[in-house]
Amino acid sequence: MLCACSGEQFKFEEAPQSPESLATRDFSASGLSSRTGDWESKLDETQVEDVESTLKEALSLNYEEARALLGRLEYQRGNFDAALQVFQGIDIRSLTPRMIRAISERNKLRKPRSKAGTVLPNLMSMHSVSLLLEAILLKAKSLEELERYAEAAKECRIIVDIIESALPNGMPEGIGEECKLQEMFHKALELLPNLWIKAGFLDEAVTAYRRTLTKPWNLEPKRLACLQKDLATTLLYGGVEVNLPSHLQVNGPTTPMTNIEEAILLLLILSGKMALQEIDWDAEIMDHLSFSLSVSGMFESLADCVEQILPGIFDRAEKWYTLALCYSAAGHNETALNLLRKACGSSEAKHMPHFRSYLFGAKLCSQYPNHTHEGIKFSQQVIDLAKHQNEHFLNQGQQILGVCYGAAARTSVLDSERIIFQKESLNFLNKAALTGNDDAEATFSLGLENAIQRNLDAAYHNIIRYSDMMVGSSRRGWQLLALIVSAQQRFKDAETIVDFTLDDAGNVDQLELLRLKAVLQIAQKQPKHAIETYRVLLAVIEAKKELSLQAKNFEFDPAKIFRDEALTERKLEMEAWQDLATIYADLNSFLDAKACVDKAQLLEFFSPRSWHITGMLFEAQSLYKEAFVSFSISLSIEPDYIPSINSTAELLIKLGMQSLPIARSFLMNALRLEPTNHDAWFNLGVVSKMEGSLQQAADCFQAAYELKLSTPVQKFE
Repeated sequence: MLCACSGEQFKFEEAPQSPESLATRDFSASGLSSRTGDWESKLDETQVEDVESTLKEALSLNYEEARALLGRLEYQRGNFDAALQVFQGIDIRSLTPRMIRAISERNKLRKPRSKAGTVLPNLMSMHSVSLLLEAILLKAKSLEELERYAEAAKECRIIVDIIESALPNGMPEGIGEECKLQEMFHKALELLPNLWIKAGFLDEAVTAYRRTLTKPWNLEPKRLACLQKDLATTLLYGGVEVNLPSHLQVNGPTTPMTNIEEAILLLLILSGKMALQEIDWDAEIMDHLSFSLSVSGMFESLADCVEQILPGIFDRAEKWYTLALCYSAAGHNETALNLLRKACGSSEAKHMPHFRSYLFGAKLCSQYPNHTHEGIKFSQQVIDLAKHQNEHFLNQGQQILGVCYGAAARTSVLDSERIIFQKESLNFLNKAALTGNDDAEATFSLGLENAIQRNLDAAYHNIIRYSDMMVGSSRRGWQLLALIVSAQQRFKDAETIVDFTLDDAGNVDQLELLRLKAVLQIAQKQPKHAIETYRVLLAVIEAKKELSLQAKNFEFDPAKIFRDEALTERKLEMEAWQDLATIYADLNSFLDAKACVDKAQLLEFFSPRSWHITGMLFEAQSLYKEAFVSFSISLSIEPDYIPSINSTAELLIKLGMQSLPIARSFLMNALRLEPTNHDAWFNLGVVSKMEGSLQQAADCFQAAYELKLSTPVQKFE
């Protein structure tokens, strides 16, 4: 036997008599006896040839069995080269048809309606099949140990091919349990994709995973979940796009069209299993799901998955904080704030304060003027907590508090309160910039607040310092610098800054900078240049629309991923048409101006600026009643839209003395909303002059003149 297993020619002088031999088992399975007397009594002359053939096959199988057993011993001893030499002596190719036939027929015998008379002669036993499958598996593992991964994968694939050919509809329960056939097969299913990954063939690995998961192979739930998770991670991070095979492509809303969609589908299935406690909690699954849904822009779906997490895995504050992140990313900041209020509310007073919730709440509130006072409270709590446990967040808390004070100043009704808030804003922003020497965000916020308060020289130096920190790579830094320079009435320098920034700008940034360039050209009394710049801007937007339409035709909608970018482009297109309308209106080309307004209203009918421009066109043609209606519609859409408030006041001034109190009321409201609006100050001076208050009128005209000299071509924020 050992000689045969070492590769020498093996010959039996007589049949092995061991009751455990394969020949004995095969004869038993075929209804034949191995005893000589039984052969003579039961076999007639016509069966002699079949018996001889069966005996030869049995003896040959004993030879393969011997090699399988010896190879197993060598593998267990760690002699992988020796084990490989032994396994290579097994002619699996010639045995494969018999193995497939044996598994298939044994499966038929297990069916309730099968008859005993259907048992075929010369059928290999299941013990033999499992032993040979184990030999193939150990051969693949030996090759793996020798770092011959591609060869190992090809050997391992033989096992999958054999079982799939024998059981095309999947593996029924109970088959091969007595001989570990199922266990060998399951190990091969797990090993095969890993071998392809080690060999560098990720497309083959994905195919192997799909092959495993598309049929019922009777895998344990934990094993099945591991394979689903591994396939999802390979699809997400493998960097190879592997299309679904044709037999798996089914037209429907749930059919994955890309690797990421397939990975998301798998991870959602695993998430559901965790929610139903079919498998244990696995934090990695949620990490992968969070990543895949985030890069796909499906934040609300991610929130749904977080809400399904069973109690006890996360504490309440952490779960609310995670949900707030999801809803904020989806654009539902009010919902996010409500969740953060819960995380920081009285129900969590007995627990340690959740620092990240306070920080995120402060940041969200700083973005919305109507939440600035709540943001101040959040920020103050952040500063208090940072002094004790998170000192590295101290300057961030001060920066957000300064931003909140600045926003609160701009919404304040009382002048005294506004002055206090402005001082506090600059105070905390200066502290944040000094505390964090390399904190670019604090420096930018300080520069922005100085610009809004018309401290232009300080703002200029702040933004120059910010640009140095960012090594000139920040678009918003250059854009704010251009606006500050334009507020200093240096329009040509501002345009040069914009041209410099355009070279390295991204898609949306480029569009915003093109519009700023056009506005600067208008300020320089260069309408033709401005119209050409707008033409380029609109051409770029139209080209991007065509690309998006082509992508949709190929069943890929980039708007799902870049939803915010698409909305920004639409807004910029509307603003470009509105700007063009104002240019043509100044040139007294009212028909062209009206056409541009109509284009803008096709994009957004309820835009206060479009109705305001319409009113200006009517006013330029002395159609004051129609102009008043248009301004009223604009204010009904946005009651605090200052240009329409000013224009309405101007119309009231033209009506004479009786309307002056109403005009003054409008102008005072405009100055409450924007104290630095030079048009409102000028019109208020006109009202005061008409009322006979010459000193007050002079003060208003002086304020309007000084503010106009420091007004940027666009708002700073």
